[in-house]
Amino acid sequence: MTLVSRQSSAVTAFVALGSNLGDPPAQIRRALQTLAAMPETRFVRRSSLYRNPPAGYLDQPEFVNAVAEIETRLEPRDLLEQLLAIERAQGRVRDFPNAPRTLDLDILLYGERTVLEPGLTIPHPRMLERAFVLVPLAEIAPDAVVPGGGRIADLLQNVDASGMLKLSDSGLA
Repeated sequence: MTLVSRQSSAVTAFVALGSNLGDPPAQIRRALQTLAAMPETRFVRRSSLYRNPPAGYLDQPEFVNAVAEIETRLEPRDLLEQLLAIERAQGRVRDFPNAPRTLDLDILLYGERTVLEPGLTIPHPRMLERAFVLVPLAEIAPDAVVPGGGRIADLLQNVDASGMLKLSDSGLA
């Protein structure tokens, strides 16, 4: 993969992380370390880990989710390619939509940009419906704004977060 289109200045982006196979906290830990090592990218911070029930396909283990904030010079498509490579390296298999997975990485926000391309939509199209995205995102960036949607702290009021359980962060980067 050639990363030819780079931003002249870094853009703040938010990436959702999720796992429900293997050792989910360890999967998230490895993914965070790999995010921090991506080219043209600086790791800023991450949320706590949250355990929550699955969405969509319900006959599977609970998930562990988090959100990371990064600053990157990668264009959105290049960032997506890096995230997909991380998923593959951690054994991600796409059997069917919402299937159990070792790792799921999604671009939630990329600065103030809206992107609508085949295979890439930013802001993430279902993030406003998902407590497992909004709860950890609100923890680290309550004042972030979803283009066309509003402030994260305000949007969080529109989802049912009752199934979310904050986990201990011992041993995580």
